[in-house]
Amino acid sequence: MQTAAILDLMDKGGWVMWPLLACSIVVTAVILERTFFWAGIVRRRNRPLRDEVLGMARQGEWTLIEQKTEDCADPVVRVLHSGILHRDFDMAKAMEDEAQQIVKRMSQFMPVMDTIITVAPMLGILGTVTGIMSAFSVLSGSGMADPKLVTGGIAEALITTVAGLVISIATVFPYNYFKSRVEHAIHFMEKYATRLEVVCRKNQAQEAMR
Repeated sequence: MQTAAILDLMDKGGWVMWPLLACSIVVTAVILERTFFWAGIVRRRNRPLRDEVLGMARQGEWTLIEQKTEDCADPVVRVLHSGILHRDFDMAKAMEDEAQQIVKRMSQFMPVMDTIITVAPMLGILGTVTGIMSAFSVLSGSGMADPKLVTGGIAEALITTVAGLVISIATVFPYNYFKSRVEHAIHFMEKYATRLEVVCRKNQAQEAMR
């Protein structure tokens, strides 16, 4: 019954409903993928180890830090681990490069969502225009002899507009949520990376004074 209703709606909405359906399928898949991705990030988060790394860095226990952080999947810890491995060369650059790779994975498919937010309403407007054109074409050909032919074009215009807006609105909320999660992660990676750099510089200054 529901399938028949959906097919009837697709038929009334005209050909524009098919690209709108494709948009809805793609964005649903992206939202589900990103939801599972961030759930995995939350499971791998290890806040106590982040602070423990800084504490061990103050003591100069670099080998112990490398051992404890080697298998950790926490994004912040991965950034700190990369910096510590390259502390004798360019710690800041190493952490920046690792953070960029992590952010790239976190931002994956976000442009797809952003595009659909823009494209879906435009497709809806396109369907509105084609529906109105169809209605006017009927009017010019048969006048008001058969009002049902005119209302078919108007229905097409309304259905596509609503469908485009619904897809766009439904995509905006998860898009902004995932975007905020990326920004939040960047903030923490920068904060801990800066703290590690400060600790290392203090250690170097103390060693130079000895």
